[in-house]
Amino acid sequence: MLSLPKVAEPLLSRFSVAFTKPTFQRAMVLLVGFVLTAGRHTVTRTLMTVCTLTSGHFGGYHRVFSRARWSLWPLARVLAALVLELVPADQPAVCAVDDTAAQHRGKRVYGKGRHRDPLRSTRTHNVWVWGHQWVVLAVNVRFPFSARPWALPVLCALYRTREVNQKEGRAHKTPITLARQLVAALLHWFPGRRFVLLGDGHYASHELARFCRGHRRRLTLVSLFHPRAHLCQPPPPPRARGRVGRRRVRGAKLPRPEDVVAGTAKRQRSTVTWYGGKRRRVEFVTGTAQWYKPADGLVPVRWVFVHDLGGTHEDRYFYSTDPALSPSRIIGLYTGRWSIEVTFQEAKQQLGLATPRNRKDTSVLRTVPCLLGLYSLVSVLFHRHNGGGGGDKTPRPRAFPWYAKGEVTFSDALAGVRRLLWEQTVFSEPDQRDALKKLPRTLREGLLDQLSRAA
Repeated sequence: MLSLPKVAEPLLSRFSVAFTKPTFQRAMVLLVGFVLTAGRHTVTRTLMTVCTLTSGHFGGYHRVFSRARWSLWPLARVLAALVLELVPADQPAVCAVDDTAAQHRGKRVYGKGRHRDPLRSTRTHNVWVWGHQWVVLAVNVRFPFSARPWALPVLCALYRTREVNQKEGRAHKTPITLARQLVAALLHWFPGRRFVLLGDGHYASHELARFCRGHRRRLTLVSLFHPRAHLCQPPPPPRARGRVGRRRVRGAKLPRPEDVVAGTAKRQRSTVTWYGGKRRRVEFVTGTAQWYKPADGLVPVRWVFVHDLGGTHEDRYFYSTDPALSPSRIIGLYTGRWSIEVTFQEAKQQLGLATPRNRKDTSVLRTVPCLLGLYSLVSVLFHRHNGGGGGDKTPRPRAFPWYAKGEVTFSDALAGVRRLLWEQTVFSEPDQRDALKKLPRTLREGLLDQLSRAA
């Protein structure tokens, strides 16, 4: 049996519902190895890191991803429950949805396609990568040791190209369709929770807005808005009995948002929550209307035009499917969406999100979701290991003489969990633990610190 830290054992034992007992033991060894491994996160490299914890043939650990019978859905439900425990039940859970491209070389890689890299692309220049595009749904969690919310991934889906879907006899699903299915899973699993969905311009679609409007009692969408969106008034009441003709589906046409902004002489001003958890002075113009799309009907929205008075960000148009939301609230919610971009960057740098080298369909569909889930699991473990972030155990960022680090980042959380696993898992055997204790305290602490910071 693998020896797990006391703070991690009750959390990790919840994931056993998706595995048989032998597969669960191998999965826990791989989990420890993925946390401790630096650089490329392949199964072979992971086994080299935790070779003292393995038993049996190494092929059994490769088969965990390629052939073993288990499903990601029960794991995602357990992980989502763990993350939502950190969000007060009387408050809506703020979720961000976005997609990220992971480069994957090889001629026979399942699901591979050409995708636009949003991090390296600009409005005038597109950078294309060959690999996989993952649609990720993350829950924003506020930890006591960070000013900005952390976006913890709970669900993700692989976007398959139209050619791959036709070859497998499957209906083609766009990233918006995949995002809608991921949100529907959360609504089904947690019927007592309310959610706010944040999406960038790629997910600012009438289709997704219509879906959120259909679940308006528990779901609200906040996203970017098009300055030339087709807006109109609600349809007039039904005609009197005896008159012929069908009922009108929309009312009179309203000015486009950019026309309203151009004709507004005096704009409102407010101090709102900004990127990075900071406060910023902005001016805005807002309005409510019905967003119309032919053959798809109307969606009531509140749109907001935002101008940054600091001059560091360009003008933006936002909207919400809940017209009752205040403009300041809409701006503060959308700026919190940036945390998912930070999650993608840290997952690629610290957890090797784009480094696995799987080829077959089963292993491709399992590896990246497990790495993204590992990001959330490490964050939750770090939070619980530090007493929930309160009292004297509140973590502090690592201090450097040449760099003043203001707050804890994921690299600090990963180093804390790594140190915990080195002490209570890798060096858990009596002879290894006794040998470690015989070292001078300064040498022992320096050794553990270097092991936990290896990158």
